[in-house]
Order: sequence, then structure tokens, then C-alpha cells
Amino acid sequence: MPVPGLTRNVRLLSWISLLNDLSSEITLTALPLFLRNVLGVPTAVIGLIEGVADSTATLLRVFSGYLSDRLGRRKPLVSTGYSLSSLTKPFLYFAITWPLVMFIRFADRVGKGIRNAPRDALIADSTAPEFRGRAFGYHRALDTGGAVIGLAAAALIVFLAQGTTFLLRRSTYQALVLVAAVPGFLLLGLLPLVRDVPGAAGERAPLSVRGFDRHFYIFLGAALVFTLGNSSDAFLILRAQTLGVPVLYILVMLVGFNLVMSLSAYPAGAISDRVGRKRLIVFGWLVYALIYLGFALAGSAAWVVGLFVAYGLYHGTTQGVANALVADLVPPARRGMAYGLYNTVVGVAALPASVVAGLLWDALGPAAPFFLGAGLALVAVVGLAAVFRESVPLPG
Repeated sequence: MPVPGLTRNVRLLSWISLLNDLSSEITLTALPLFLRNVLGVPTAVIGLIEGVADSTATLLRVFSGYLSDRLGRRKPLVSTGYSLSSLTKPFLYFAITWPLVMFIRFADRVGKGIRNAPRDALIADSTAPEFRGRAFGYHRALDTGGAVIGLAAAALIVFLAQGTTFLLRRSTYQALVLVAAVPGFLLLGLLPLVRDVPGAAGERAPLSVRGFDRHFYIFLGAALVFTLGNSSDAFLILRAQTLGVPVLYILVMLVGFNLVMSLSAYPAGAISDRVGRKRLIVFGWLVYALIYLGFALAGSAAWVVGLFVAYGLYHGTTQGVANALVADLVPPARRGMAYGLYNTVVGVAALPASVVAGLLWDALGPAAPFFLGAGLALVAVVGLAAVFRESVPLPG
């Protein structure tokens, strides 16, 4: 049954994201455990790898978004980015040292840096303003649905390969990489079906961070503060393991987390079309603060499993809504640049967030990075609620 307001482009890009996330979750969710259990990498180095993976290529997001504005074509950059990620992740099969893992993660994130801003701009270009929240919510729901399928497949592979053994084995991780290559290659067949939207960009907008509405800058500032406390989810996985959760159950826990995210994303987007984006974002950030406080205070495996599943509500109520808010706040001709700038701010902040989290973990214990994350989330909520007072009228 067709969903009102969703164009062919939105549906195609959503299914492409599903396949990409399916591949990524099978391969990358267990990567911190592979680094720790198989290669013996310290926690601080894992934080460095995750931070570099999420941040080093972020400048590409600004330039790829800007380039899509200037060219008036989003699709070539979207296709290049997805193709690069799909073709590099299988090389994790041969990883025997952490620098090689970091290089492969970097290449995968370069692909993400190239595609994300043009893809989000293309979704906005392809959607009427009154359906923008549900379009991004639908995309997020399918993207996360791929994660649910991928994690369930990963849990099954781990169970068949090593049962409930506490530590991950190299042979098990290699099996995960091989299976993940299949959806990665399948999505390449859908990319030619995506179409650019004529006239959506190409007005020679300047390569500049100036000239946007002040509400956009306020939102960027709040997102920066929030992200400085939002370290890689790898630390949530490691926290679960320190409390005695075996690899198999970690994967099952992640299935629940992604299922909650997927189920909440589309309703949150549709609600934001009616009541505004800010309320949903503030709600999601408050949920995040409470959950991170719970991770800091967790004393049992059952506690952390429940928190991790609830953590999906934060993602579901904020990610698609935040993307829709960016489109609300900027003119169509500068959407690529705006998404690139937003993704860059978030991505650059992710590097110190993950590095500091690893250092705090090693110096003060596993609870320390979660106390920091909860505190900064509350600061971001207060800043957004206090400064971003006026409602932002939706276009159209």
C-alpha cells in the first residue's frame, strides 16, 4: 500500500539505505569486539579508530553537498559514495592489524561523507514540504530496518559459529564479513534507478557558511554541544560486555535497539509535520540523557540490556526529524551545502567525543564517559529550548 507523500526517489533511496545498513551492521557492529577480543587493541585505540572513522572524512560532506548544489545533480555523488562503501568493507576479511582496520573504516566513511549530504538534499528535493517529516522518517525507518535484519543475521551466524562463547573468534568475524558483502553488492543494482530532480539546485550558491537563517546556526550550535558527549556506540557495546553480556546476547540486544528505532522513526517524522521539529528533538535528547545516566549507574547485565533497547527511542525520534528541520531552515539551492555543514559539525565533534570517552574509560572507569554524555545532552537541551524560542514556520 503506497504511503502518502513518498515519491519514487524517496522509496528507492530508502531501500538502498536498508541494504547498506544491513551490510554495515553485519560487518561493523562486531568490529569493536574483533579489535578487543581478537587483535587485543586497547579501549583508547578503539575510541581513536571510531573517532577517525566518523570524523576524518567529514569535510567531504561540505564539499560534496556544495558540489551537488553547484552541479544541480545529486545522484552521481550518491552513487559514488554508496559504491565506495560497498566495495571496501569486504577487505575486513583480511585484517590482521588495527591500522589496516582503521584504513578500511576510513575508506567506508569517506563513502558516507560523499553520499550523505547529496542524498538528504535529494530526499528533500523529491518531497513536498508538508510531507518532509514523514519522508525522512520513512527513510530512517527502512535504514534502521536493514540494521534489524543485519543484526539478526549476525546473531544467527555467531550462534552457529561459536554458540554462546564469551569472546568473539576471528573465524566468526570473517564469516560475518563474507555474508555482509551480499547486500552490499545488491544495492549497486538499485542506484541506476534513482533520478535527479531538475531545477532543485545549480544556482551557483557560494562555498560559504554564511547567509543561512539564524535558526539554522542555533540548531548547529546545539547539535555541536550534544555531539561532544555522544561518543561512538562502540562504548555501549563494550559497557555491556564489562557487565557480563556475551557476544550473542549483545547482538540480540542490538536487534531490539534497532527495532525500537525503526518503529519510532516514521511516526516521529509524521508527528513533527504537525507539531514542529524542535519538540521531538528536545524529547529525544532528554531520553538520551536519561539513558546515558542509566549506563553510568548500571550494575547488572539485565539493566544495561533494557537501557540499550530503550536507546533506540532517542535515535528514532531525532535523526529523521533533524534532517527534516535542516530542509525547513534553508533555501532549496543551498540544501546540499546545509546538509554538508550539519553533518560536518556532527562528524567533527564525534572525534574528540570518542577519543575523550576512551581516555575517561581507561582513567576513571566505564561510567565516566556516560556521565559526560548525559551532562552535555542536558546542556544542549537547555540551550535549544532557551534560545530557539520562536516556532519555525514550515515552508508551503
